[in-house]
Amino acid sequence: MIPVLVVNSGSSSLKFRLIDVTTGDDLASGLIERVGLGEVRDHRHALELMILELTSALHDYPPVAVGHRVVHGGTRFTEPTVIDERTLVGIADLSTLAPLHNPANLVGIEAAMDALPDIPHVAVFDTAFHQTLAPEAYTYALDAELAHTYDIRRYGFHGTSHQFVAARTAEFLARPETDLKLIILHLGNGASACAVDGGISIETSMGLTPLEGLVMGTRSGDIDPAILLHLNQVAHMSIDDLDRLVNRQSGLLGLSGKADMRDVTEAAANGDARAELALSVFSHRIRHYIGGYLAALGGLDAVVFTAGIGENSAVVRERVISPLAHLGLRLDTQANIEKSHQARRISPPGATPDVLVIPTNEEFAIAQAAYAARAT
Repeated sequence: MIPVLVVNSGSSSLKFRLIDVTTGDDLASGLIERVGLGEVRDHRHALELMILELTSALHDYPPVAVGHRVVHGGTRFTEPTVIDERTLVGIADLSTLAPLHNPANLVGIEAAMDALPDIPHVAVFDTAFHQTLAPEAYTYALDAELAHTYDIRRYGFHGTSHQFVAARTAEFLARPETDLKLIILHLGNGASACAVDGGISIETSMGLTPLEGLVMGTRSGDIDPAILLHLNQVAHMSIDDLDRLVNRQSGLLGLSGKADMRDVTEAAANGDARAELALSVFSHRIRHYIGGYLAALGGLDAVVFTAGIGENSAVVRERVISPLAHLGLRLDTQANIEKSHQARRISPPGATPDVLVIPTNEEFAIAQAAYAARAT
């Protein structure tokens, strides 16, 4: 047994799992919510509560490392990194690129290092897997000097999940990962697509920030940037107003009044026109990316659904795949609607490309990465 503690310090929550990296089994886990908004004063207080909750488990299964999810690593951090003073400064410097995420990640790291000072702490970056993008894939068509000065480029996110799912897909298909061309759809409240060629990320839908790309729970995904200029002029919306609009009031919520896909699906089934449109827009944008990534890959072995919506919504999977029969993508209706927490094929036997559901496990991936990096 090799215990590793995984800490995910979000803007108003703290998730934690003590994991045996030899099996992936949970030894303990928990979630502290409303950090800074109620009884939990701040992230240091949340860490104190976490340690209290884990006292028995930490005694019985003392961790050999602590893995921390960090959203933005920029171009500076391209692999899991043992945290020292230089790492902390780097994460802080990158807060301008992820103002909602990196500061909270940093506070959680510092509090955890104070609480557990005698074991290595490792930062695992959401952006690292996408550092293999070619310049033509990560470069925006902006003034080159301005972009260079302010580090404006596509970074991509959900990298830990995409990397984990790509490896698990290869295991499921019993094929070398280096032989596979995959389109991975990480569909949750945050959603992203990734084209993976031979285990390497070559395209991804999120950009400088996690706002770009697919329609999400409350985020708009791709929109014409002139919309924001137009709203500034005609609706007199401030920068803060516009930021709140595209990050917190758009996506499924903006379209239907509901941010949770389960609620949207139920409402659409009951004849709600706004929910029906939200489902259609959500699925249409995913198909748009599948077509583009098929062209970028030059072939396709599998489309892979993962994360909360991808793993659990048969309705979304059907709406995404059924219109793509001309690309060879088909569903086995019965396999698609069967509920399971296991990796599975939902395309008909013998159909190519495969359509798969491969559950993600970001915490286990972070634990594995932290264990591997702890001695470097």
